[in-house]
Amino acid sequence: MGTLVELSPLTRIEGHLGIRLELDGGKVASAYCAGEMFRGFENILRGRDPLDAQQITQRICGVCPISHGLASILAQEQIYNPALPPNGVIARNLILGANYIQSHLIHFYQLSALDFVDVTAILGYHGADPALNDLRDWVSGQRKAGAISPGAPFLPRYAGHYIQDAGLNVGALKHYLQALDMRALAHQAVAIWAGKVPHATALAPGGVTEQVSAKKIAAYAAIIDQLSVFIDTAYLPDILAVATAFPEYFQHGAGPGDFMAYGVFPQEDGFLLPAGRVSHGQAASLDLTKITEQTTHSLFSSPSGLHPTKGQTIPAPRKSGAYSWLKAPRYDNRPQEVGPLARILVAYQAGQAQVREMVDQLLGALGRQPAELNSAMGRHAARAIECKLVAEACARWINQLKPGEPTYADFDVPASGAGAGLIEAPRGALGHWIEIADYRIANYQCVVPTTWNCSPRDDAGVPGPVESSLEGLPVADPQNPLEAARIVRSFDPCLACAVH
Repeated sequence: MGTLVELSPLTRIEGHLGIRLELDGGKVASAYCAGEMFRGFENILRGRDPLDAQQITQRICGVCPISHGLASILAQEQIYNPALPPNGVIARNLILGANYIQSHLIHFYQLSALDFVDVTAILGYHGADPALNDLRDWVSGQRKAGAISPGAPFLPRYAGHYIQDAGLNVGALKHYLQALDMRALAHQAVAIWAGKVPHATALAPGGVTEQVSAKKIAAYAAIIDQLSVFIDTAYLPDILAVATAFPEYFQHGAGPGDFMAYGVFPQEDGFLLPAGRVSHGQAASLDLTKITEQTTHSLFSSPSGLHPTKGQTIPAPRKSGAYSWLKAPRYDNRPQEVGPLARILVAYQAGQAQVREMVDQLLGALGRQPAELNSAMGRHAARAIECKLVAEACARWINQLKPGEPTYADFDVPASGAGAGLIEAPRGALGHWIEIADYRIANYQCVVPTTWNCSPRDDAGVPGPVESSLEGLPVADPQNPLEAARIVRSFDPCLACAVH
C-alpha cells in the first residue's frame, strides 16, 4: 500500500464526513468515504401519527428542511389524494425555490470558494470599502493577538495554489460578505410562505397554510429581484473567474458517468427541471422499482438490496468490513450521481430550451464542451446556472398567485396505505417512502442526495460517486491534500442528511 491520507473531519461541509485516500505515485489509487455518526430518524418515526412526519423529517437538515418536508408531504398525498389548489402548488415552488437559492449561494461562497480564493489577500487591502477594512483589521488583529486559529473560518487552510490576482481575491471576499446578507434575504422569502425557516410550520399535506395577499407577493418579488442581481453581478462572474483560473478542474473529479433526477418544480407544462437519467452522455429511462440500498460495507445489519418500500434501519456499529453509517443506494446495481449537475444534464438531454441556452452560453465563454461538465468545476458551473434558472422561475411564479383564493385542500387520513414522495433537494434526488397501518406509521425510509453521492462501496465492491471521483486525482502534497478537498466539496455533501 502507498501513502495513506486522512481528511477527517472534512471541514466546510454539513455534518461529519471522513475521507481516506490511498496514494500511489502521487495519485489517488483508492478512496473511501465514511459517514461518521448515526441518527435514526427512520426508527424515530415508526408508531407516530403520519401527520407528524413532515415536521419531524424537516429536522433531518437545517439547510434543506424544506425538501424533506415536501418529500414527506408528497408521500402522504399519494395516500390522502387531496385536490391541491393552484395557489398551494405555486407557493410550494416559491418556498423551495428561495431555499435552493440560499443553499447554492452558501455552498459556493461560504463552503467552496475558500478552496480557490486567497483569503490572505485581505491583509494587503487599502481601499475604502468599510466591510473589507473591518475584515482586514479583524484578521490582522487576530494574528497579532496570537489566536489559536486567527482568521477562522478563513484560516487555517491547506497550503497550495490559490488565485494570484489580488483584485479577484478581494472582490470574491466582498461577495463572500454580501452572500451572507443574500442568504438572510432568501430565508426571509421562504418564511413569507412557509411561516418560518428552518423547519417550516406552513407545509402540510393539501398545500400550504399561509394565505396569499398582495403585500406578501410584493415582498417576495422584491427579494427575488435583489437575489437575481447578486446572481448576475457576483455569483456567475465569480464562477467564470474561478473556472478560468483553475481549468484543470474540468479534467478532475469526474463521477461514475450515470446521473439521476426525480424532477422538481411542477408547472402547467411539466417540471421546470424534469425527471430522468443520463448514462455516459445519453438519455436513459428512469424506473423507480430499480432503486435499492446495499449494506455490505455499511454499519447496518439490515438486509442488503432492499427497495426502500421494504427498507430497514438496524444499526450495527461493530460490523466487520463496514466503514460508513451510510447505506449504498444503487439504481439497477449502478451508482448514480445526483445534484445540480445531474438535474442540468437531464434537462439538457431532454431538450429544455432555457437550460440548453444557459449551459451553451457559459461553456462558450469558457471554451468548454458539455462532456466536460462531468467534473468538479462542472458541478460548480451547473449549480450557478441552476441558481439563475430558479430565480428567474420564481419571478414568474410569484405573478401567478391569486390573492384571496385557497392555498390548501382538506383531506382524510385513512387507516392504511403506502406512498412515495420524490423531489429534488438542492443537493439532489430525495425520496421518502411511508407505510401507514392502523392510522400509524408502520415503516418510513429516506434515501437522500448525499447518501447517493457519498455512499460506500456496494455489495460488488463498486465505489460510490465521491469515492470514484477521487480515483486518479494527483495530490501534490499528502500533508496538504487541497486537491481532494476541492473535489469532495464540489458535491456539496450534507452528512447530517446522509446519516439521518
